[in-house]
Amino acid sequence: MNLTSVLEFLRSLAANNNKAWMDAHRADYHRARAEYTAFVAELLRLASAELEPGLRGLSPQDVMFRINKNDRFQQSDEPYKRHMGAGLKPGGRHSAWAGYFVAVEPGGETYVGAGRWLPEPAQLARIRQEIHYNAPAFHALRQDAALLRQFPDGLDMSQSLKTAPKGYDRADPDVEWLRLKSFFVWRSFPDADVRRPDFAARVLEAWQAARPFVRFLNEAMREEGN
Repeated sequence: MNLTSVLEFLRSLAANNNKAWMDAHRADYHRARAEYTAFVAELLRLASAELEPGLRGLSPQDVMFRINKNDRFQQSDEPYKRHMGAGLKPGGRHSAWAGYFVAVEPGGETYVGAGRWLPEPAQLARIRQEIHYNAPAFHALRQDAALLRQFPDGLDMSQSLKTAPKGYDRADPDVEWLRLKSFFVWRSFPDADVRRPDFAARVLEAWQAARPFVRFLNEAMREEGN
């Protein structure tokens, strides 16, 4: 499997991010999307067998994100994303569970990640409660050697409250982690790695290292009786 055509198309799209260019290069887009779809299908096959049984029965279309930008979150006048991405979670890309993510983008911007980005308030409250009640388990997971080999920067700290969340003491020894609004790890890959035939296996290896962390989040978010 070779993602070179995906990188090449996305590089051209970044330089010509407008509807007229996309319309003129629709065939190129469909070829690149077909290659990315095959890549995601292989990830689903591997992950459902070795990582998360809840992915069984999902198709690439269930987990792939659209290339069109969502106007509600658009921060520029470019109509298309500069990457092709997918979120592998039980229930599909928009489900509320923590899961596994990959986005291919040229220029060394390809990333692989895992966890839950900006969970809903009720989910976030349950995650914080679990960290508060079970801090040793949380810290063991976030400091796990296998996780840090794959994701050297550890948890993304960019989404965080400025003070302790409601109901928690600012002097709590775990306040740094309770303030987080997202619980996510990620790493980037250079284009040369993305072109490698074993890139899907390398993505799975990173996700496997994050599996205990993802399970911790999903167990924390699970409502009683579910």
